Amino acid sequence: MSILRPAQSGHRATALRTLAEAIIRIDLRHHIRVAIDGPDAAGKTTLGDELAALIQATGRPVIRASVDGFHRPRVARLTRGTESPEGYYRDSFDYPALHEVLLTPLGPGGHRRYRRAVFDHPTDSPLPYATEYAPHDAVLLFDGVFLLRPELIDAWDFRIFVTVPFEETVRRAVLRDRDLFGSEAIVRQRYAERYLPGQRIYLEEVRPESLADVMVDNADPQAPQLRWASAADHRRRGEKASR
Repeated sequence: MSILRPAQSGHRATALRTLAEAIIRIDLRHHIRVAIDGPDAAGKTTLGDELAALIQATGRPVIRASVDGFHRPRVARLTRGTESPEGYYRDSFDYPALHEVLLTPLGPGGHRRYRRAVFDHPTDSPLPYATEYAPHDAVLLFDGVFLLRPELIDAWDFRIFVTVPFEETVRRAVLRDRDLFGSEAIVRQRYAERYLPGQRIYLEEVRPESLADVMVDNADPQAPQLRWASAADHRRRGEKASR
């Protein structure tokens, strides 16, 4: 039986249904941990929210979280300078904390007590310590940048990489972030000097496309295209992870 609600139709609904069904078919003795990776403004959060609604409609509980809840303090994030692409890629997020409070508790042998976030980056302050307890069949949908890097790759049970041309991410970022940064010019400058070069470092060093179970071409949000990893891709991914 399809999990797509009858009221939904069109190319995007079909792609979402295909992804959601692939996730819930995964059979593990621990929680399914899904990475939704991709560049800034690619549509990762929207994709995660839509997948969450579909999976929850089947009766499966979903834990939604984002790498934005695991920023490091501003002084650590910007130690190389506010415009540094190296700083964006290497210094932005607290991966040990992400493992400790979320990925490991939901992984093999985990105790199931987890936190969705540890840091509030707008106020540059830690969040109060509070844990939740995961239902045994919960699915973690976790979105963010740089999720298939070596520090995290082995913690995911299903890996999605959302791809969008950089010029399109900038166009979307201008619409989304103009008020946050104060002007279109500042948004474009920040992307040109920090965010896009930081993404290029990631793409060149990690080649996340080769590590994903599925690539989602989201250049046209109404008609995303799915490209699934082949058996050969999975073998290469396993060989790379074991090095």
